[in-house]
Amino acid sequence: MPGDTQTPLADPAVADGSTISCMALQDLRENYQQPPLRRADLAADPFDQFAAWFADAQAAGLHEPNAMTLATVSSNGRPAARTVLLKGIDGADARHRGFVFYTNYTSDKAADLAAHPHVALNFHWSPLARTVRISGPSEKTSFQETDAYFQSRPRGSQLGAWCSHQSRTIDNRGVLEDRQRELEARHPEGTPVPTPGFWGGYRVTPEAIEFCSCFPLVFFLREKVPSYEQYALGETWAIDIWI
Repeated sequence: MPGDTQTPLADPAVADGSTISCMALQDLRENYQQPPLRRADLAADPFDQFAAWFADAQAAGLHEPNAMTLATVSSNGRPAARTVLLKGIDGADARHRGFVFYTNYTSDKAADLAAHPHVALNFHWSPLARTVRISGPSEKTSFQETDAYFQSRPRGSQLGAWCSHQSRTIDNRGVLEDRQRELEARHPEGTPVPTPGFWGGYRVTPEAIEFCSCFPLVFFLREKVPSYEQYALGETWAIDIWI
């Protein structure tokens, strides 16, 4: 209103007693000097392009390059995002092409996927100044596929899947430790741990994949992904350029 004066917000204090100023945040920026991303440099298939960039992230020694943000929407329209791990990729010649992750089927994310199967995935490899965005519908993997993956996991991870009832509150950490001891007694070392029926995979079949490379200008190549049937008939990837 006329005559009102605006009092600057106090800098928020941090744990060590220092402060983070708004100006300091505004000054945080990166001068990207990566080689430009050109259409001619792209693989003919976006799955191959993703594999190439993923290999670059592994070669660069990035911690958990398979970590990705999974964004979902609940039945009442509330968005949520969390980090999951990519555990499988199907190539263009597979009948069910997609990006696979595993989780508890009783979790909040599973409830979101049951209500709204369409999701978004985001990979951000900051040291390489690269991001990959993927959007499309998800569906559960078969039990056979889930079982094959579960049996390849370390024993501790297998028992952890049985112990952890995701998105549920517990009284204290001792509840999980008690479950762990019970499961270790039930499945001694050297005996197989069965795959839980409440745990399994999801496959995200991309409708669009966006490759972003940050050199002096942010540059996007968005590929509209044809269905398996369209691909089998020879339809190619539609590539749009965004800046």
